[in-house]
Amino acid sequence: MESQQKLPLSEARAIISKFTTTCHLTQQIICFFSVGSLRNGAAGFQRVKRGWVWNQFFVLEEYMGSDPQYVGKLHTDLDKGDSSVKYTLSGEGAGSIFTIDQTTGDIHALRSLDREEKPYYTLRAQAVDIDTNIPLEPESEFVIKVQDINDNEPKFLEGPYTASVPEMSPVGTYVTQVTATDADDPTYGNSARVVYSILHGQPYFSVDPKTGVIKTALPNMDREVKEEYQVLIQAKDMGGQLGGLAGTTIVNITLSDVNDNPPRFSKSKYWYLVPESSAVGSAVGRIKAHDLDIGRNAEVEYIIVPGDGGAMFDITTNEHNQEGIIILKRPLDYESKKAYTFKVEATNAHLDPRFQSFGAFKDTATVKINVLDVDEPPVFNKPSYVMDVYEDTPAGTIIGAVTAQDLDASGSPVRYSIDWKSDLDSYFDIDPVEGTISTNELLDRENIAQHNISVVATKLSDPVLTSRVAVTVHVLDINEFPPELASPYETFVCENSKVGQVIQVFSAKDQDLPSAGQQFSFRTHRIPLRTNHFFGMNVIQRRSGFRRRLQEIYLLPVVIEDNGYPPKSSTGTLTIRVCGCELDGSLLTCSAEAIFLPVGLSTGALIAILLCIIILLVIVVLYVGLRRQKKKETLMSSKEDIRDNVIHYDDEGGGEEDTHAFDMGTLRNPKVVKENLFRRDIKPEMQRGPRPPASQDSSDIRDFINQRLKEHDTDNSAPPYDSLATYAYEGDGSVAESLSSIESLVVDFEEDYDYLSDWGPRFKTLAGIFGEQSEIHSDSTNTENTH
Repeated sequence: MESQQKLPLSEARAIISKFTTTCHLTQQIICFFSVGSLRNGAAGFQRVKRGWVWNQFFVLEEYMGSDPQYVGKLHTDLDKGDSSVKYTLSGEGAGSIFTIDQTTGDIHALRSLDREEKPYYTLRAQAVDIDTNIPLEPESEFVIKVQDINDNEPKFLEGPYTASVPEMSPVGTYVTQVTATDADDPTYGNSARVVYSILHGQPYFSVDPKTGVIKTALPNMDREVKEEYQVLIQAKDMGGQLGGLAGTTIVNITLSDVNDNPPRFSKSKYWYLVPESSAVGSAVGRIKAHDLDIGRNAEVEYIIVPGDGGAMFDITTNEHNQEGIIILKRPLDYESKKAYTFKVEATNAHLDPRFQSFGAFKDTATVKINVLDVDEPPVFNKPSYVMDVYEDTPAGTIIGAVTAQDLDASGSPVRYSIDWKSDLDSYFDIDPVEGTISTNELLDRENIAQHNISVVATKLSDPVLTSRVAVTVHVLDINEFPPELASPYETFVCENSKVGQVIQVFSAKDQDLPSAGQQFSFRTHRIPLRTNHFFGMNVIQRRSGFRRRLQEIYLLPVVIEDNGYPPKSSTGTLTIRVCGCELDGSLLTCSAEAIFLPVGLSTGALIAILLCIIILLVIVVLYVGLRRQKKKETLMSSKEDIRDNVIHYDDEGGGEEDTHAFDMGTLRNPKVVKENLFRRDIKPEMQRGPRPPASQDSSDIRDFINQRLKEHDTDNSAPPYDSLATYAYEGDGSVAESLSSIESLVVDFEEDYDYLSDWGPRFKTLAGIFGEQSEIHSDSTNTENTH
């Protein structure tokens, strides 16, 4: 390291200024400079570190020359021109895009560059000793910037454009804005300065040259005249100067509709022919007012101006095609009125107040409707008919008439008939020409009180045209049934009742039905009875002191007469029974046995006697019931109880005719046997021979039973109450072997089948008939035996 020496400040500044000025002037040369080995008297020298000073390199883009493009030169003050210094280059594009002359330091671009692809390159420079490769200066970075040329035209990235503006807009109304971009460097020259202009679309629209805002340029543009416009916009760089590049775009502008047109009818008068038979609510005509506007601005409302046809017709709007539909409100009648004339007014549903001053926003047309005559069915002079006729009226009697006429101009005659579906039994008939209705048979009000028939009227000129009317026939009642009691009446009278006391109120009924209501009169033995209303009467006692002993029942004949014409009457019988009553009239008894009771007994005594009798009866019933219940529980209780056993004899009879298979009394007393007992299921053909003598020795059975009874009597574990014990005993055998009705069909009828009295050796046979079981009743307390 060299020693530092001081240098006057003024001289150092002058040196630096000199080198800096030189580098700025050259611009294409990188200058290395150092300050050192400068002496200043006593102040000595000051060494300053060596460094780089350079300006930015530039290289033109899109260079088209045949030789490499010269960029600049690297140079250091240590280079004495003796080729001892070597220059090196590294960084972006070193060696491929940029190259350097190692001896002179000249830099060249090997190919054409595009600033829009890469605007600058960063490289590093180094100066080294050519022999030792020792760096003479520290490595430093520098930039080579690609200098822009106008090689890109402006472009509209969002085109083509679509815009809309209301029609009739004033001049200067904003439409839309277009924007063009230029890829050239906006910071260098005018390559990227764009100016806008209209190539096609004048004089309707204009564009701002700087901002690209499009506005209207012509007043009152009418959509109905022209709706769509195509405007061509140009963007040119270089500030619009000659030689600049340009780009274009299309802007499609549509005029949106406003309600600036009223609806208009295509003609002023409309004619329609409508048949008089048209139904109410049907459409009889269509009318339309055209509007040049579109959408909701073209919606039309129609009204009928009050006048001649306002009450007969109505009009509505079809939402799909904006037609006015004329609708019939009331029926048409050619004979009453043949033509109608009225006016229809059309207006917009949504008005724009800005354009109402242009004129009347409505239109009016005249509509004339001529009614066509149509053959119609006859018309009855009444909507319905009601007729009255008395029952039992002779057949052929006229009860009324219906009338219908043809209202058409032809005036065709009318013929009448009765619909057979409404009069299945043919009670009535009608005159086909006059329309008079008569009875066809006798009528019975009690059977059918009202008849509903349908009369058909037909035009003689056109039988297809018919009309119907309902006829109601009321059958009036005549007095043909006598009145009678409403129900059989049976009442009573007390022995101690007083004279004039009401004992019964009864009423009468009548099958007839007079129009003024029913009224009856009552009498008995030519004596009128007191009536309490039109339908009933009171039975009043005329004497006192009735005695049941003398007469218990009275039969009171009552004559009932109605108020019909001719009057009808009948006689009914009221049964009155004489009964015993309390002093207050309450009933005690009406039975005949009560007459023979002692006269001196009071009511309280009689009641006490009756209560005692009832109590005794209850006690007897309870006692008998308990006894039967106890016996039933002993004999018929469940088999699961060890105390109870049910007698069970498995007896197989001799078929359907064997009704006396065995006499149960034989078991109770073996010594008593019926003599000459024949089987009833088989009739023997000959007299049986004498049967062998029955053995009366039953000691073995008695010994067996006594032994069992003794065991039960001495058994301490036996319960202290009566029980049933079942013993199965099989004897020594039976001569008959089997008494089965199946085997009896093949044996000889002369054999004796009556072995029932042989209890000893034949007990097995009885056991076979009754299931080989018998039951013994044992009383452990009394030791009484029952078999």
